[in-house]
Amino acid sequence: MHQISLQLTFPFCRTIWIRQRCGVWWKHVVTSWTDCEWKINFRKRKTTFLQLCDLLQPHLQRDTTTFRKPVPVEQRVAICIWRLATNVEYRTISHLFGIGQSTAVTITNHVARVIVEKLLPIYIRKPSAQEFTAIIQGFRDRWGFPQCAGAIDGTHGILAPPDSPTDYYNRKGFHSVILQGVVDHRLQFWDINVGWPGKVHDARVFGNSSLYEKGQSGQLFPNITESFAGVDVPVMILGDAAYPLLPWLMKPYPENQQTTQAQTTFNNRLSRARMTVERAFGLLKGRWRCLMKRCDCHISNINNIITACCVLHNFCEVNSEEFDVDVQQGNETEWNAVNGNATSNAVR
Repeated sequence: MHQISLQLTFPFCRTIWIRQRCGVWWKHVVTSWTDCEWKINFRKRKTTFLQLCDLLQPHLQRDTTTFRKPVPVEQRVAICIWRLATNVEYRTISHLFGIGQSTAVTITNHVARVIVEKLLPIYIRKPSAQEFTAIIQGFRDRWGFPQCAGAIDGTHGILAPPDSPTDYYNRKGFHSVILQGVVDHRLQFWDINVGWPGKVHDARVFGNSSLYEKGQSGQLFPNITESFAGVDVPVMILGDAAYPLLPWLMKPYPENQQTTQAQTTFNNRLSRARMTVERAFGLLKGRWRCLMKRCDCHISNINNIITACCVLHNFCEVNSEEFDVDVQQGNETEWNAVNGNATSNAVR
């Protein structure tokens, strides 16, 4: 008979539960930064940042345990905002905020998910009948187009997915996830659709969205009409040539040799109003640079990241956090030079 020897194994004993890291930088930010520095780096003033933290406090607060103290809510929100605003690698975030790399990843994804779950219904929603009336009047007064309740378009949130890469390779030559958005006259989103692979055409994304279903069933807009040359014109949204012409979606006339002067004038007016969505996308990507660069997060998290950016865009607009893309780029160039280019290598 073979003799079987039993060897007792003992569980691994940790010498330390948590490695102490330097959090001096974050303490300096909280105590010393001016509103200008907060706005450059966190896209909002400190008071607005603290207002955001108050909204998220009940869902992010963690209890102190025997083994460790939790990361404070303000620091959790700052970690997520810093990642979205700069797209710096998690190694850099770890050094700046005095936390581990895996902790930085976990906190970023968790805060983004909480923003989507708790703030999306507040800041991105279908307007009420009274709000639609104000939007229609806003497009008339500000952009010179009547009976308009929004402008629609699609843009690409950049991603390099490990699975099915050909589906995400778009016509512009990179991998992406599509964001379809409808904005009002104030450049705020009131409807978004996130997650379709970049290869899919904008018209197909639109045709499979809840926005299309509501529009076709007559549940999208209130019954507000205005008469032009004896024709009752309903409320509509504006799209480019990629979208279908519908009773509630207006697109420009095809421009060719047969296009009349009146049609050209109409196209110019429509384009002027529809540029609101282009400007909104510009502000969105200007604020949240993770949408302009390769975003190294799992496909299961990318939709939350993009959606959280849209929610935070509206949050900033509602709180009058004006954003100048050109000024911001100049300030960040100077900031990176002073701070040893710590945040310039945004792609890892």
